[in-house]
Amino acid sequence: MFVTTATLDDARAVAQVHVSSWQQAYRDILPKAFLDALSVDERAAMWRECIAQGCPELVVAKSAGQVCGFAAFGPSRDEGAPDHNAEIMALYLAPDVWSTGVGRRLWCTVLERVVAQGFAVVTLWVMARNARAIRFYEAAGFEAQPSSRKQFTLGGLVLDEVRYQRRAQHPAADPKE
Repeated sequence: MFVTTATLDDARAVAQVHVSSWQQAYRDILPKAFLDALSVDERAAMWRECIAQGCPELVVAKSAGQVCGFAAFGPSRDEGAPDHNAEIMALYLAPDVWSTGVGRRLWCTVLERVVAQGFAVVTLWVMARNARAIRFYEAAGFEAQPSSRKQFTLGGLVLDEVRYQRRAQHPAADPKE
């Protein structure tokens, strides 16, 4: 397994991972009809555009030549965020590679890249009911910012999400890693 920068040829595989991950990870959070209606074609078009524009930056994990996970990141999109804040906009894995170290490899690659780009802080937003993701991010040194909690509507449901953040420093320098 290795992590590399996504190419246009990866867009459809990224979309397939994106949809299958959502369908599994959010099955107890979002309505089945909403998850069943997710479109690989629509997501592929979105990721193709992102890859072509280079924003957000997109890396993929590949095993046996196949995309099995991806992460999208760049400068924070939060209103009023300092220029030194990066944001992970997405980090998803094919369900069959959950808890195998692929997510950690993706996260470490993102961390190396944001450190190299001069960011001081990494943030991300996570659904408050997504216990698996919260465990992963907390194990990676992220801490919730409870005052950031906000609501949004998805699939006809009003959901809470919370921003998590941590310092951007190389993992070897962080005793939590």
